[in-house]
Amino acid sequence: MSAFDTNPFADPVDVNPFQDPSVTQLTNASQSGLAEFNPFSETNAATTVPAAQAPGPSQPAVLQPSVEPAQPTPQAVAAAAQAGLLRQQEELDRKAAELERKERELQNTVASLHVRENNWPPLPSWCPVKPCFYQDFSTEIPADYQRICKMLYYLWMLHSVTLFLNLLACLAQFTGNAAHGVDFGLSILWFVIFTPCAFLCWYRPIYKAFRSDNSFSFFVFFFVFFCQIGIYFIQMIGLPDLGTSGWIAALSTLKQGSLAVSVIMMVVAGFFTLCAGLSLFLLQRVHSFYRRTGASFQQAQEEFSQGIFSNRTFRSAASSAASSAAQGAFQGN
Repeated sequence: MSAFDTNPFADPVDVNPFQDPSVTQLTNASQSGLAEFNPFSETNAATTVPAAQAPGPSQPAVLQPSVEPAQPTPQAVAAAAQAGLLRQQEELDRKAAELERKERELQNTVASLHVRENNWPPLPSWCPVKPCFYQDFSTEIPADYQRICKMLYYLWMLHSVTLFLNLLACLAQFTGNAAHGVDFGLSILWFVIFTPCAFLCWYRPIYKAFRSDNSFSFFVFFFVFFCQIGIYFIQMIGLPDLGTSGWIAALSTLKQGSLAVSVIMMVVAGFFTLCAGLSLFLLQRVHSFYRRTGASFQQAQEEFSQGIFSNRTFRSAASSAASSAAQGAFQGN
């Protein structure tokens, strides 16, 4: 029949929405799963009940709001700042103590290096006269110059011994012949004067020259030591009435018949000859060392001028003289 045979005025057919095939399939599957589930069965421990999830529309990702840390309180900030200041203060105190300790050590070291007690001449502690100079070859003189400096010191000692022996020889000559009283008196004078003068005028300058490489001290040594060599030759010759027991004086005494006194005077003349020979040798050695240092006369002049103008006594004397001259000029006007 055609569709026109349907009666539009008839009662509508009751349609059960739960009889839809898609719905009945889902309900039957869930009921069968529930009917088979036994909560007291051991096999159900690993059995899971499938759940049907209805597909739904995808949801957009939601960003969680960031949680800001709690702000510290003013009391906490003040406490942290105070603790930091205390740590810095402790560090500064520790560094200050360390710096003070190092400064004390440095001062002690400088004091031990530069402030030394004089040790020459070596006098006993009970003596009222104290040493006047400090002398130490190993610490003050460079290793290259220590040997020549010691040789010059030994020459000065030989010089002193020779002058003392000359005094004894002149005493023996004066004992044998009263006419030689002038020689004995002059021998005492030479021993008293030339012994300290040799130490101060040529030994100490060469010691200072080797110690500090001072050109002016070298020139002082050369000048004075050259004069000393001339005096040695005069003493070695032994001219009469000069207070020296040289070869001429010894031979004159031998002619007078005093053999013992003549022998003593010849020994002293030999010592004067030895001093003259050693002096020439050491002068040549010192000059060779001086040439190696590269010093010059101009440098010696500069050192002399610097030493003079830096001397406080010289400056005070010069200022006093200048002020006196100025006052005299004003008063004259």
